[in-house]
Amino acid sequence: MQKIRRNIPNTITCGNLLCGCLAIVQIFEGDLVWAAYLVGIAAVLDFFDGFAARMLHVASPIGKDLDSLADMVTFGVVPGFLTYKLIYQALYLDNLNVFDPVSFNKIIFKAGDLLEKSNFDSNYLPYIAFIIPIFSAIRLAKFNNDTRQTESFIGLPTPANAMFFCSIPLVLKQITNEYAADKNPFELLVNVSSNPILALASNYWVLIVLVLVFSFLLIAELPLFSLKFKSFGWQGNQIRFILIALSLILLIVFKFMAIPLIITVYLLMSVVNNFITKNKVSQN
Repeated sequence: MQKIRRNIPNTITCGNLLCGCLAIVQIFEGDLVWAAYLVGIAAVLDFFDGFAARMLHVASPIGKDLDSLADMVTFGVVPGFLTYKLIYQALYLDNLNVFDPVSFNKIIFKAGDLLEKSNFDSNYLPYIAFIIPIFSAIRLAKFNNDTRQTESFIGLPTPANAMFFCSIPLVLKQITNEYAADKNPFELLVNVSSNPILALASNYWVLIVLVLVFSFLLIAELPLFSLKFKSFGWQGNQIRFILIALSLILLIVFKFMAIPLIITVYLLMSVVNNFITKNKVSQN
């Protein structure tokens, strides 16, 4: 029985890794939406493997290393490939002058279409997305060896970073309502001129800036609170319950568009919490 209990968290972690592998397959098949769904499932499993280890009192160094290896695939490699595809799409749309409402109101993007390999942007810019897995690896290595991160985080956690980027195709799906209509999920009906959010999500320079900013946040010396519950009482968990409540409200109101907002709120709440905590310490 003890052996079964000890392997429950590791089994959940392997489920996280399996979701990451399946997400990579979906990206290669052109279905970014299902890849994003799988990352969301993996994020839930990532939360519960640690929760199970704490509740069953079976935490181990092997489990910790296995968790980081799984996270590297699911929350490092997957968002890197997914963002590569997003930048690739954005370059394609830009080549079609899709931002000119006179020339193009709506266009269809298909995975089989190729960018014209005639300029530096088309050839090399999408590879900037692979900064994400590189900085995710550094983030996870630091986490495993930083004793300050037992109760909180220093730098943006890789699951939060992955969910931010993987939410982009979900936002596109929500706005267009044309993603994956007929077994070809990479087809996207775009009307950029009428929706500023879609215009931003389809702009490769915006995506590149996001890659650079969030890669920096992964390794920044920025204290962030964790969602690790030692108990379910209000005392000591106030900020966690507030974030969960705000997240639920945002999800109900904005649906998939709430995901990048929730990550942003999480960062802002952590900064405010750090400021309040420092003031209390200085007053004492």
